[in-house]
Amino acid sequence: MSSKELDFASRAVFYAPEPESQSISYPIYMSANFQYAGDIYDQIVAGARKDVNIYSRCGNPTEYKFEEHMAQLTGAEACLATASGMAAISHALFGILKAGDHIVTDLTTYSSTHEFFDHRIGDFGITVSFVDTTDPIQVERAFTDKTKVLYFEALANPTMKVPPMRKLVELAHSRGIVVICDNTFASPAVCQPHAFGVDVVVESATKFIGGHNDAVGGIITLKSEILPKDWLEDVRWNTLNKLGAPLSPFNAWLLLRGAQTLALRLEKQCANAAALARFLEGHDKVKRVFYPGLPSHPNHASAKEQLRNFGAMLSFQVESEEHGVRLLKRLKLCSFAASLGGLRTTTQMPGTMAFLDIPSQERQAMGIVDGLVRFSVGIEHADDIIADVAQAIDQMHVEV
Repeated sequence: MSSKELDFASRAVFYAPEPESQSISYPIYMSANFQYAGDIYDQIVAGARKDVNIYSRCGNPTEYKFEEHMAQLTGAEACLATASGMAAISHALFGILKAGDHIVTDLTTYSSTHEFFDHRIGDFGITVSFVDTTDPIQVERAFTDKTKVLYFEALANPTMKVPPMRKLVELAHSRGIVVICDNTFASPAVCQPHAFGVDVVVESATKFIGGHNDAVGGIITLKSEILPKDWLEDVRWNTLNKLGAPLSPFNAWLLLRGAQTLALRLEKQCANAAALARFLEGHDKVKRVFYPGLPSHPNHASAKEQLRNFGAMLSFQVESEEHGVRLLKRLKLCSFAASLGGLRTTTQMPGTMAFLDIPSQERQAMGIVDGLVRFSVGIEHADDIIADVAQAIDQMHVEV
């Protein structure tokens, strides 16, 4: 049976066993170096790369297996693993851009991504225009003859905006512009951007793909009519190998193991998130809920077209930042912590945590308002999550 005939859940679980041992769990090749026995040296000199093992900064068998698995799970033609999600973003961009090029991106992205665009990438002679990518007119007006990349998130962090991918891809491709989408907040179980024509997808595999908060890594996947078929291998050898951000063999193994339960975890997490969102929307102490599965969400129509189960991430606004912090400090089951995508429900205050270094006025323009609380909903029982949040909301007006 072809993997294309299988449901996503089955494809997530299944990969062929390791050929020599027939091990169902793929081995960890914990080696930095490999011997050039037999004719391996001659093959390398002749141009062989992934066909032989050279050095683990160039690639490792466990990493290759993880890449192969993620390519088929994301509907991509190829995948490159990196040391982190930010490494995936930077390497994808540096694999395309040079001094003088221009990027159009959404104003609202992950804080480190936004800061990278806002001031760091300019050091390399690359210019950036920030727009609201849910408005294709703004996007089109921002394009110039120097624009090489359109960049957005499938689910914006932390406001849950959902850009209309098909329309954005159509506008970009008509001008030969590469479209890159960060799918971290959704995961391959919730969104498949390549199905909507996106050329390059980046994800922090640390989050939902790994799912256990125990390994850091990233992926870049490719399916494009604009970029060459061997573009990712060029990125591997001329960008990642030179800048030095390979995924470690042990983390590759942990992320490969985590990916096998991706469908199962996200089915439960999405159901829990939807239940929590409905509860919060009906609460008189909650000013607004940001969850694409709610009809009140401004991009609900795009979410219905592009997302399965609407995701496990949500945000909501309470009276003030102080009230939000009190709420989170009173949680008992849910974890007040950084990051997202794990088995446990984790929460944070984006404005004074991940986005703290971004000026207040700029945060407001991004939609990161005072009192915005972000939840990454886990696999606990929905009733217990809601009860924990309810008791914390009831006490958020009282000093801790």
